[in-house]
Amino acid sequence: MPWKEETIMSQKEEFIKSALAKKQPFSHLCTAYGISREAGYQLLNRYRSEGIEGLRERSRAPHTSPLKTPKPIQEKIITVRLQHPTWGARKIRAYLTKRGIQNLPAPSTITNILKNRGFVSEEESLKRQALSRFEREAPNDLWQMDFKGKFQLLTKESCYPLTMIDDHSRFSLCLKACANEQHFTVKNQLIKTFEQYGLPTQINVDNGNPWGNSKLLSYTKLTVWLMQLGVRVTHSRPRHPQTNGKNERFHRTLKKDVLSHQKINNFRHAQQVFDAWREVYNYERPHEAIDMLTPSNRYQPSSRAMPEKLPLIEYNDDAIIRKVRGNGYANYRNQAYPIGEAFSGYYIEIRPNELGGYLEIYFGEHKIYTFELD
Repeated sequence: MPWKEETIMSQKEEFIKSALAKKQPFSHLCTAYGISREAGYQLLNRYRSEGIEGLRERSRAPHTSPLKTPKPIQEKIITVRLQHPTWGARKIRAYLTKRGIQNLPAPSTITNILKNRGFVSEEESLKRQALSRFEREAPNDLWQMDFKGKFQLLTKESCYPLTMIDDHSRFSLCLKACANEQHFTVKNQLIKTFEQYGLPTQINVDNGNPWGNSKLLSYTKLTVWLMQLGVRVTHSRPRHPQTNGKNERFHRTLKKDVLSHQKINNFRHAQQVFDAWREVYNYERPHEAIDMLTPSNRYQPSSRAMPEKLPLIEYNDDAIIRKVRGNGYANYRNQAYPIGEAFSGYYIEIRPNELGGYLEIYFGEHKIYTFELD
């Protein structure tokens, strides 16, 4: 089979995807990859019976068969899958290993056991491709916060799940069933979360209310309050939800595990369901992106406690200070600069750079704007 040696697996995966898509005759596909129809069918059958592992080069050693896995072990595997219908072979194996179950088969064999029992479709394995992931070095360096789109309760009310994820550990810091997406709702949940876990260095959010703005000015009363607490606020790029990728992934898992499988009566019921699922997510569910650890294995609360009083914004004695008027503007050298109504009543610092031809605007230690000088 004339696969190019340096890209054998990637070519095989592409071949299988194309074969399953059935967008061209199978014989044409085999010709495009330089293999015979017999070799193509052999590869496709190996994938159907063994998943991704079936695409790897064969060794001369005999392969483990799912039929040789002791029945009690198979039943434990099926029991975990029934309890957690969205978990794959690697999660199931890691979960059982941590609970002292020995002589567990390889993930590929567990996948075959699940396939034989009708739990895994042929296409599912190819959907789980490895991605290059970037994460912060320590817990609480960055939190990601967002609302999971609304869903309807049986009371006909709309529920808006508010979620917060620690970037380093994937620990779920907050999963709250909210009646709206308003400022005070989010602020109250942030206060409770800060009191339990401490303050993060940075929180990343999207560009909508209550933490962003659809207009040019991207600050709200909520983000100003966070900056007063010494929390840096950043925003995802417009139309790029992957900037908050770990939170988006959490939302997909929440939908798949919870929202797609049951009807929820009311807000109290929703919170009970969320709390139970969040406990499993944080403390029991192995996470593939962190070497099959649970988020709780990697998370620890912040050393920066939530203060009892909001800290004052202070500036150096020689700083150029201006108060932001009620309309959101501040004056400097007979020109009004738009700072935003969220800063109304607060003092900001102006740092002019005459040679560079621009002004830098600071709110405490946070640089909020750069303006070009006329």
